[in-house]
Amino acid sequence: MPQLNPNPWFLIMLMSWITFSMIIQPKLLSFTPTNPPSNKTPTTTKNTPWIWPWT
Repeated sequence: MPQLNPNPWFLIMLMSWITFSMIIQPKLLSFTPTNPPSNKTPTTTKNTPWIWPWT
């Protein structure tokens, strides 16, 4: 069963995580969001009960 041999795949996984962590992730985190969150006060809504005709 070749899938139990971690010899070739462990290095591939390790290099892909290092690539993601060192190169791709800082580039993605440097983008500014287009819709930043605002400090709006939350509005409360009045909940009305649902009137079921069979009760």
